[in-house]
Amino acid sequence: MALVSSISSSPPPPSPFLFNHLLHSPFSYTPRLCFTSFNLSRQSSSSPISAMPPPSPKIDTSFLTLAESFYDDELFAASSLRVRSFREFPPETFGLQDLMKSLTEREFEALKERISGMTRAGLRRVSCINASLPESHVSKISSELCSACKFSANGEDRVVVGTLDLNQCLCLPDEIPGMKPEVIGSYVTRAYLSNVCVAKELQRNGLGYALLEKAKMVAYDWGITDLYVHVAVNNEPARKLYIKSGFVHESDEPAWQARFLDRPRRLLLWKDLSSV
Repeated sequence: MALVSSISSSPPPPSPFLFNHLLHSPFSYTPRLCFTSFNLSRQSSSSPISAMPPPSPKIDTSFLTLAESFYDDELFAASSLRVRSFREFPPETFGLQDLMKSLTEREFEALKERISGMTRAGLRRVSCINASLPESHVSKISSELCSACKFSANGEDRVVVGTLDLNQCLCLPDEIPGMKPEVIGSYVTRAYLSNVCVAKELQRNGLGYALLEKAKMVAYDWGITDLYVHVAVNNEPARKLYIKSGFVHESDEPAWQARFLDRPRRLLLWKDLSSV
């Protein structure tokens, strides 16, 4: 493992032009906004659950590991999970496997840059927090998930089944900012969650809640007093998850901003960590 640097009939298959269009479509933050990852949440919210999923196989969460990630292979696995969670394409999409690989590599490089601080203008600190299970516990449910999101740790093959970013900053690009704490230099103790997702095959197993609890612990250790997350107004399952985890409503994104960014309107939820 390498440590991150500095820390029905179907229509005819789309043409190669479509592949290039999808690969270069505007769902990434621009360099001027200094957050060069996917705008993974543009299609739905900071959590990709937009409809109630069918019952998932129950898993033994006693084997679940929740931790910050610093190694390349685990970060790549997390990037792969984000792409398969937030970006869905028809199976007949031209060059689908190459497309998914390219998108994963883009998110992987951007994630490493954020963690290492290479694109940290406005970002005081960024951490990728993952939930993982042994491959032996996931392979019975989804071999595809194992193939896409596997990494090795201490001689054991594991699979990233949930992931999020914790961002210590004043605000995130293209998002409404939080208002707490109301003091100068509030970015020191304010943080946001982003790119929150759980493998669709394992949802409704408490993984999302466990991941949020871990993120709150890490944020508290950083000295964060006010933790925020954005969620689309039409993403009821994700909103309920955040409320269950103790987040409360603070403000709404203006309708004009959502229209301008061509996405569902967001809600901003807040969690007080000062008394955790």
